Amino acid sequence: MNMATIPTDAALLQLMWMASPALPIGAFSYSEGMESAVDAGLACTEASAGDWLVDQLHMTLARAELPVIAQSLIAWRAADVGRIAELNDWVLRTRETSEMLQQSEQMGRSMVEWLKSVHPELAALAPQPLTYPVAWALAISASTATVREALLACAFGWAENMIQAAVKSVPLGQSAGQRILARLAAEMPAAVDHALALGVDERQAFAPMLAILSARHETQYSRLFRS
Repeated sequence: MNMATIPTDAALLQLMWMASPALPIGAFSYSEGMESAVDAGLACTEASAGDWLVDQLHMTLARAELPVIAQSLIAWRAADVGRIAELNDWVLRTRETSEMLQQSEQMGRSMVEWLKSVHPELAALAPQPLTYPVAWALAISASTATVREALLACAFGWAENMIQAAVKSVPLGQSAGQRILARLAAEMPAAVDHALALGVDERQAFAPMLAILSARHETQYSRLFRS
């Protein structure tokens, strides 16, 4: 056995684990606006659902969640508790609807609870209730994965969850879902590079149509998802 490969293998497996939709944090119960977009006729075919998700990748993940994860990961590895608190507060302030806030808080709480059972030493580092992006960064912080690798894994995990939401709510067949996933995978490197290039004061959470649809979803007559 080549001992030099062990850290790389362990980091890769950790990333695969963290990107899995099977992680018990409740991600499957959220559509992040997809269900409302379907109801509004904005994502009712394979093409339009794919367009919606590609736009969401670049306009929300690449400008907000992924930069927070990148900056949080660096802060966790530096044991910078003050920076962690600043990033966590930013996420809380920028959730534009109650269901968006609920999702970030619930998934963050569930992530820390999961860490208590598999990596209690990491869970013990949480200085306060954490939002999901900050908690996700904590969960990966002890691995040897690079920041870019971590963001690619997180983006892929997000995409798999969104594809399942699209398959159920549009609805789409599994093959259509996989074609959209291929589209998203092709866009992920550019989205991650954009996130990594953003400075501390350059993050933004400005997606008016998503916020409107999320607000509508809170009183939508028929719902499968919590967002």
